Amino acid sequence: MNVAILMGRLTKKPEIRTTTDGFSIASYTLAVDRLKGEADFINIKAFGKGADFAEKYLDKGMKIAITGRIQTGSYTNKEGRKVYTFDVVADRQEFCERKAESEPAHDDGFMRVPDGVDEELPFAGV
Repeated sequence: MNVAILMGRLTKKPEIRTTTDGFSIASYTLAVDRLKGEADFINIKAFGKGADFAEKYLDKGMKIAITGRIQTGSYTNKEGRKVYTFDVVADRQEFCERKAESEPAHDDGFMRVPDGVDEELPFAGV
């Protein structure tokens, strides 16, 4: 059985290619945490509707989970050397956090004040 389940963050926005017959292919890298603060960088491919989903909704830094299968291959590069490939072909891609959770908390430079503390602030009601 060839099943892969991964959770990690996108290292950059997915790259999208379209074949001559209009079929979409998305490629991106998922940084998957290991123990002790290390990470593996796994190449992910998504095809058709999965590629369209990746193009529309996925972006750098997002935490997602994917299920799919491992696909290996090889080709000969320009120097005549054989290059081996290892990709996970995603069948399913899911968000693991809300968009607000993946964005920086203080992106505008101001601290967020929790609801219900207005009366404690020295300038409240001014």
